[in-house]
Parts: sequence; structure tokens; C-alpha cells
Amino acid sequence: MRYTKLPNTNYEVSKICLGTMTWGEQNSEKEAHEQLDFAVENGINFIDTAELYAVPTSPETQGLTEKYIGTWLAKGNRDKIIIASKVAGPNTVNRHNIRDDGFTREVINQAVDNSLKRMKTDHIELYQLHWPERKTNCFGKRNFIYDPSDEWQDNFHDILETLDELIKAGKIGHVGLSNETPWGLMRYLEEHKYKGLPKMISVQNPYNLLNRTYEIGLSEMSIRENVACLPYSPLAWGYLSGKYIGGKTPKGRITDYPRMKRFTNPQTIIATEKYAEVAKKHGLSLTQMSLAFVNDQPFVTSNIIGATSIPQLKENIESINVRLTDECYSDIELVNTQHPNPAP
Repeated sequence: MRYTKLPNTNYEVSKICLGTMTWGEQNSEKEAHEQLDFAVENGINFIDTAELYAVPTSPETQGLTEKYIGTWLAKGNRDKIIIASKVAGPNTVNRHNIRDDGFTREVINQAVDNSLKRMKTDHIELYQLHWPERKTNCFGKRNFIYDPSDEWQDNFHDILETLDELIKAGKIGHVGLSNETPWGLMRYLEEHKYKGLPKMISVQNPYNLLNRTYEIGLSEMSIRENVACLPYSPLAWGYLSGKYIGGKTPKGRITDYPRMKRFTNPQTIIATEKYAEVAKKHGLSLTQMSLAFVNDQPFVTSNIIGATSIPQLKENIESINVRLTDECYSDIELVNTQHPNPAP
């Protein structure tokens, strides 16, 4: 395993982060514990979760992922991992409505306390806002389209004040963002720089060969402002494993949950086939190449991988040992030029 410093902290985190959103839906509690044990045995010390999980979301499964983590931590494992979790914002399309209110002081405090209780711990090292309250281009929206009916008002300062109180109380260590845009990150950084409030140290957004929109503005911000990129869906919900090539319909998130269409469209299929040819040319599996590409980006701090089985988890973790050649990168860039961001 390789390790890197989580910016603005004392945490040395594994370059591979274990994502957990299938636990409670596609994975049982026993399987979740097996994945945690295997991950730790193979050098992973960083896990990502959320109060919203499991995914796909439902009232019956919401919070189960954190509960499964809690029963594993209760076995004496707390000092083995660094935990990142998230608070859900107001309802968005196709998401179980945890709450209608935005990131108020009451909402954030209650969410933190509930997560701590479910995970049977007294602190969360990294606490993130799962998505913006305002209407903006996240969750598969390529472009920003202004909606004059959006009633959101700038509350960046109030949010950071609340998070600052939680940091001082010892309940959370640092704060970050998810599904955020360059403008949103800029505003939070302004409040940090000019008002002395906590710095958002990370952005957790989708990033993979089929969605490189992070590179348009956020990658430069990550490097110049020392803000971690924690990419999720590096295999595009399994599309970049290659298992759907040729019209195949194996068991998986895309076939089991047809409403989850973010990474499925005709252009995605074409681009994936092209990337598979590149991987074959360089003696790699498509999974290995896709994950290695994300692992080695200079703005990436830790790559959030997920799996529903130990063999999948093993292959994903082993991507840390794969380094792409300059020729392979050139071939990847050629495909990207021909098929840029088919699944934003």
C-alpha cells in the first residue's frame, strides 16, 4: 500500500480508501466485516461512509452502513482506521428524503450525533457535506443552468461556524465537501481565509475515465489550494470493469437497479470499448488500468473503491501496484479526446 498526507491534517491515509455504500443493501453485515478485515490486512486505513447509506437509498436501509461499521469498531478496531462520513442535505431527485431542511445548526448537530451513535465512536476524523443545498450541476448534470426559483441564500459562513463548534467539541476532526463545484469550494475557502473559520480540506466528487469533469476547474484548485480530491466511482459503477461490454447483463448495480443510470448511455458504451482495447494492448485488465489512472493523478489524495465481494476488493486494492506507461497514458488521452466525459 502507498500512503499520503490528508492535506492540512496529521493523518497519513492509504492511497486506496474503502467505500462502503453497498453495505446494508448489496452486502450483509457479515460481508461488510469481512471487507473491513481484508482491507485492513492489506494496508487500508481510510474508509468513507455517510448517514444516507446504503445505496440505493430507502427508509428501511438508511443508516445501516454506519451501524455495520459500528459493530465492527466495537470489536476493538477503532484505532485501525480513519473515518470519513457525510451529512445529507435537503431532498434531491431519486434520493430518500432524510430531511427537508438544509444545513442548519440543528440539522448538522443532530446528524453528527446520530452517526457517532450508529458507529459506536466519539469522533469522526473527516466530516463532509454530501451535496450542496443550492441548485447546481451535480449528480450527472453537465452544465450549470440558473434556476430563478431557487430560494437558497448564501449560508457558507453559518455552516462553517457550526462545524467549527463541532471541531472544538472534539466530535469531528476536519471538514470537507462532496458533489461540489469550483464556485462552492471557492466560497468556503474565502470564509476560511478571511473569517478564520475551518478550511474545507477535501472534495469528494466522481472521477473516472468516463467522467473527468473534475479536471476542468477543481483539479487546479486541489493542487494550488492544497485541498484533497477523494474521487468516488472510479469504475463508474462497474462499467469500467468491462463486465457490461458487448451487451452483457451480469449481476451488478447497473442491472440490479435500472433506475441508476448515471454512467449508462450509448456514448459510455463506445468509450468503454475503446478503453478496453487500450488496456488489452498494454497487458492490463480494464479494471487495473482504470484504477491506476485515478490513483496516480497528482491532485488525488485517496481513491475511494467499492466492492461487493472479496475477489473484487482484492483486484481493486492490487491496482496500487500498477503504474501506467507514458504510451498507455497517450492512448488513454486519444480516447478521451474522441469521447470526452460521456458520463458527467
